[in-house]
Amino acid sequence: MNLEESSPEKNKKINIAIDGYSSCGKGTLAKQLAQHLGYIFIDSGSMYRAVTLFILDQEIDPQDEAAVEARLSDIDIRFDLNGDSGRFEVVLNGVSVESRIRDLRVSSQVSYIAKISAVRRKLVEIQQKIGFNKGVVMDGRDIGTVVYPNAELKIFMTASSEVRADRRYAELKQAGQNVTWQEIYDNLVSRDSIDSNREDSPLTMASDYRVLDNSNLSREEQFALAMTWVSAALNEIG
Repeated sequence: MNLEESSPEKNKKINIAIDGYSSCGKGTLAKQLAQHLGYIFIDSGSMYRAVTLFILDQEIDPQDEAAVEARLSDIDIRFDLNGDSGRFEVVLNGVSVESRIRDLRVSSQVSYIAKISAVRRKLVEIQQKIGFNKGVVMDGRDIGTVVYPNAELKIFMTASSEVRADRRYAELKQAGQNVTWQEIYDNLVSRDSIDSNREDSPLTMASDYRVLDNSNLSREEQFALAMTWVSAALNEIG
């Protein structure tokens, strides 16, 4: 990273919280910002997906909250830097599970796991420890409202359901998964409803968020917009 010594991005650090609906490109933007700023990128959703994967592999019903809570002590989640890709990957009980947590089997159940209070408490504790020293970009559903309520920059990302379904469908087809566009669309609508209406830490937007609707924005355009907000946040901390 060859930033000038006088650049505020180099000399100061903030936490950046990126929340929003599924398949809005939160992870893409978060990775771009983290790479540019030299920050740690954490995909909080991957942590909930890792828990979901564990529960499914144990043949436990994700909607059986008592059964899920009883197995939380058997779950260890951390992030390791992949030397080849230069990215942090989620590691479940000592094994990288990046290649397994994105399929529709996990996607269709993760919102049920994410609404369980005991799961959220366990993962939020881990997330807050990661961001204690600043310099973290984290995306999810409740990062700016629960995990990092004092984050210096909070971004809420959104896009139309149809655009999000198009993006997710293309991603899964490229990965070789046999899915239909309607399955993806229905899954997104269902997850939006569950995430927005759960009792514990629902997906919501406070007044201090910057709203980024990228329905008609390219990745380059949304990154440029977000960086103007980063610069403003860095300037505000003096």
